[in-house]
Formats: sequence, C-alpha cells, structure tokens
Amino acid sequence: MNNDVLRRLRYILNFADDEMIETFLLGGTEVSRSQVSSWLKKDDAPDFLKLEDRELAAFLNGLIIKKRGAKEGNTPEPESRLNNNIVLRKLMIAFSLRSDDVVTVLQLADFKMSKSEVGAFFRKPGHRNFRKCMDQVLRNFLHGLQVKLK
Repeated sequence: MNNDVLRRLRYILNFADDEMIETFLLGGTEVSRSQVSSWLKKDDAPDFLKLEDRELAAFLNGLIIKKRGAKEGNTPEPESRLNNNIVLRKLMIAFSLRSDDVVTVLQLADFKMSKSEVGAFFRKPGHRNFRKCMDQVLRNFLHGLQVKLK
C-alpha cells in the first residue's frame, strides 16, 4: 500500500524525480533516483522495491515541510510503523485540511462519510470513539484529492 500512496501523491502533485528526492530530503531521509524509480514501479516489475513505513513517513514529513514550511527546531523523526490513520493525518496537515474538508474531498470521490466519522480517525487508539481508517477510505481520499487538485 505504501508504494500506491507514493505513486498517487507523485501523480497528484505532478512531482518530477528531483522534487521527490528533495521531499524525502526535507523529511530527513536521503534517497537516490534509482530508489525512487524502483518504488514507483508496478508491483510485478522485476526491479520493484517495496517502500517501507519509515521511508513513506519521511516523504510525508517532507511534504508537510514543503507545503507548510519548516517548524522551528529539528526535523521530526519519521515513524518506524505507519497505519492509514497516521498517513491520513499527515496528508491533512500537508494540505491544510480540517475534518469538514476531508468530508468534502471524500464526496468528490463519491464516498460518503460524516464529519464525526472522519473525526474518529484522529482520536487516540484507546479512545472509545476511535475508528481505524481502512484502505478503502484512504484510497478514496487520495482519489478525491486528485479530483480537487487536478
């Protein structure tokens, strides 16, 4: 799934290889052009390389810095484990979206959710209203973001 997220974000943002490398660097991870190329290949390609959680987290952190500017202090350390909730939260931050904006983006992909359902994705895992973000929601969010930005 990480490779799909990276592919879709590259398409949505229309990033060239240099911009991809720069975004990883902003997130605190140095990558080569061949790594980026291998991550973007289809899953059945012979030189396909699986994108690890830490690398995607670094890219998303770099995207936040690229879109919103760097915070004072050190670059945040990329998470070693990601889930869809974290990816969705980082994308919301990068694109300066609120919960009602996420509902609108999902509607652009013909996917209906209420503001309270979306808000449940951003609760702490132990909270009684916490809800796990499923692959379908993240896929539709990325599709809606594509519709909105293209």
